[in-house]
Amino acid sequence: MLQIAIVDDHEIVRTGFREILSEELDMQIAFEAASGEDALERLRETPCDVVLLDIALPGQSGVDVLRTIRQHYDALGVLVLSGFPEERYAIAMLRNGADGYLCKDCDHEELVRAIRTVASGRRYVSARTAELLAAEVTGDGAGLPHEQLSERELQVFLRLAKGESVSDIAESLALSVKTVSTYRSRVLEKLDVASNAELAAYAIHHGLIVA
Repeated sequence: MLQIAIVDDHEIVRTGFREILSEELDMQIAFEAASGEDALERLRETPCDVVLLDIALPGQSGVDVLRTIRQHYDALGVLVLSGFPEERYAIAMLRNGADGYLCKDCDHEELVRAIRTVASGRRYVSARTAELLAAEVTGDGAGLPHEQLSERELQVFLRLAKGESVSDIAESLALSVKTVSTYRSRVLEKLDVASNAELAAYAIHHGLIVA
């Protein structure tokens, strides 16, 4: 029996996933969580095989949760299910340790297929993500600057874009203020912007956060 965790801050989304998976005889909901902090707390107590992880969570983002999972539960499958299309986050999340990426409007069959693929220890790549990866490999796709950010840089970028201060980010991520400032400088350089306001504008323009 595959044990599945659903991590999403919208109850209606969790309910939808729960109803879909209830039709599968070999799948069971291990737990549900509405925040990153709650998800990590539940993982310490409840083993599971696959985590369905939203990116836009209150508090610790899906990027934060993914990083912690990869540090402490390396064999755990993580399937990112996001409201953002593949162009926005798929390659970045796969590069930073996700086992698959799907949009929340995917159909029932694709969701179940993706879960089974990830649970078997393989990566699930949707048709659209496969196109993006192929374009990147062949050089046909220019790629967006944020897709080149490291896992930690992406964490810091999204928090800065949401208006968090360097000191608040340092406390949340258990880093020194100097280290976060260094990451901030790298992000500014890689995205070719000069301020936090421009970081936020970039994130909104590319649909990485909601204005």
